Amino acid sequence: MLKRFFDVKISRRDFLRKAAIFLMSIGAGVELSAFFDRKKKVKLDKETLREAMFYKRLDKDVVQCEVCFRGCIRKEGQRSFCRNKINIDGKFYSLVHSRPSAVQIDPIEKEPAYHMFPGTEILCFGTAGCNFRCKFCQNWHLSQRPIEEMDIIYELSPEDCVDIAIKKKIPTLSFTYNEPTSFYEYVYDIAKIAKEKGLHILFHSNGSMNPEPLKELLKYADAVTIDLKGFTKEFYKNTSSAKLAPVLGTLKIIKEEKKWLEIVNLHIPGLNDNPLDIKRMCRWIKEELGDDVPLHFSRFFPNYRLTNITATPIKSLEKAHQIARDAGLKYVTIGNVPGHKLNSTFCPNCQGRIIHRTHFQVLKNNMKNGKCIFCGYPIAGLWEL
Repeated sequence: MLKRFFDVKISRRDFLRKAAIFLMSIGAGVELSAFFDRKKKVKLDKETLREAMFYKRLDKDVVQCEVCFRGCIRKEGQRSFCRNKINIDGKFYSLVHSRPSAVQIDPIEKEPAYHMFPGTEILCFGTAGCNFRCKFCQNWHLSQRPIEEMDIIYELSPEDCVDIAIKKKIPTLSFTYNEPTSFYEYVYDIAKIAKEKGLHILFHSNGSMNPEPLKELLKYADAVTIDLKGFTKEFYKNTSSAKLAPVLGTLKIIKEEKKWLEIVNLHIPGLNDNPLDIKRMCRWIKEELGDDVPLHFSRFFPNYRLTNITATPIKSLEKAHQIARDAGLKYVTIGNVPGHKLNSTFCPNCQGRIIHRTHFQVLKNNMKNGKCIFCGYPIAGLWEL
């Protein structure tokens, strides 16, 4: 990969451009592998596994998962669609509980969560597996592989995860990189302990949980970032092997449960960037969720199975931003374009730049007590730790 990005025979301008893309692809986190030991080998022994939540027995040796919309029905020895659960002796077990493959400290802006404790750090966890099959996934090496194929697996109990956050003085734990729905029990157990210790919980999801498990998890969550990948059934079916309706239902439940919500839309040329669909999406957000839900339009870069599509033109992102603002959404940003003015947050009342960002870094926070310092307008979000 480094050779591809740092070829000898390129101009200085191309070198800087390619280097910037490479650095964006690896993010801005701090990996924590020195903090704990790697796991040796995954044992498919039910004595070492955590029994799954939200499933039912249909027959003697047949179970049905009820965590997400898929409702996987599995016989003895079979795994769920997300690859992370297995039927052993008529019981469903999680294969990834206490076995994360990604543990890292990130800026909270990377999630993105722009209206939640700006400039602070989050302790992030991810595992193998996902219940979507997104052709554009930037973390496909985690999400689209089973645990046996992971290069790294750590031994980390829920208590261990919380202890790391406390020792490193990190106020928020986040579940990200792959879909939290696919490691639901691990997320739930960590979140429950973390809240008892006074920590905050954030998770980044594709929005596919069923209502009952979602509401149960939200009891211990402070905020959720949801990928609203597009606004047509066809897009969800063709690019993610998924459905739009469950995601819209999830967004409504998060608002009903009064948890802080932010939405990300990865803007992919020719697939989900139709201006009419963007307009419908923004109107739906305003009418069903409210005009103060932050919407992030994120720039697409060729990845995984969509390497034939070029990166999103910046003008396309700016057009989507304008559509959202015209629809009445107060907080709209552009992501994955370091240095762009619209990566910052502006006061909807006086238009002052209240949070000045460059990519994941907060350069200046012009907020006080949750209000714009220029005009005193109250800004929706979670501002005080």
